[in-house]
Amino acid sequence: MQKRVAKLQSLLENKIKAHQYGSTPKELYEPIRYIMNLGGKRLRPILSMLSYSLFKEDPESILDQALAIEVFHNFTLMHDDIMDEAPLRRGKATVHEKWNSNTAILSGDVMLVKAYQLLLSTRKKQLKKVVRVFSDCAAQVCEGQQMDMLFETKAKVTELEYLEMIKLKTAVLLGMSLEMGAILAEANKKNQLALRDFGINIGIGFQLKDDLLDVYGEKEKFGKQVGGDIMANKKTFLLIKALEGANREQKARLKTLIAQSGALAANKVSEVTAIYNEMGIRELTEAKMNEYFDKGFAALRNVETTLINKAALKGFAEALADRQH
Repeated sequence: MQKRVAKLQSLLENKIKAHQYGSTPKELYEPIRYIMNLGGKRLRPILSMLSYSLFKEDPESILDQALAIEVFHNFTLMHDDIMDEAPLRRGKATVHEKWNSNTAILSGDVMLVKAYQLLLSTRKKQLKKVVRVFSDCAAQVCEGQQMDMLFETKAKVTELEYLEMIKLKTAVLLGMSLEMGAILAEANKKNQLALRDFGINIGIGFQLKDDLLDVYGEKEKFGKQVGGDIMANKKTFLLIKALEGANREQKARLKTLIAQSGALAANKVSEVTAIYNEMGIRELTEAKMNEYFDKGFAALRNVETTLINKAALKGFAEALADRQH
């Protein structure tokens, strides 16, 4: 399993390093090369190639489509970081911090164009469907981001609303990556949909894990500012469940902390985390995360291929559930 994933990662990294996005003006293209070379898990294109490999043995033939997924993902990160005013991405300065917001916006726009250009190498009989699922997913990601921004000023966000938001913002891209791999491998509709369901469910679990790591992760491993969600008052699953289940005293403390900013917020992260610990919010979030990973693996069992073929994909997803960064 690890050898197969390592081979796909090597193929993809070589493709990323060799790909030319453009050269002039350099201020437009340098930020693209910068963010694409920051590394990361590359999990979306790897999932697409693993999905393809369930049915065919030449995943190198879909490197353009896999790269399109990774370029699109990094485009969304570049723009999200501007909206979130995030200082770090994968342990390095974000594009808008290293250059400026206008450059990051424009470079991100070009990345979206480049993603579609990469899809054009798809065989004619599959091209229309590939572009459709990719475009539907891209629109849903934007819908999820808009919901996330609306939550910033919404007085109350429910668990169901939050889960729908992370499904759109994060999980559908994992689902589409797996579905596209199956489409390109000419798998039947049942397998395409089962793989999409697998991806969506592990994607929700993946984001819940991200919420946990933002509070309980180690900065050196996590690659982003730990406690950033707390400082930004982001309505994550943890905060939503804390506000929902807090007693009167805990709720009053949480509301006081949420209102704090600047110098007053020096101990905000540690104090909010202490309330989470009092209420067992970490354990509650882990249970919900595992619920979605279990749903995902149930969908994977419905895919019609051998257990040996599924082993690499299953192992890769299990590593996501156990990750520490």
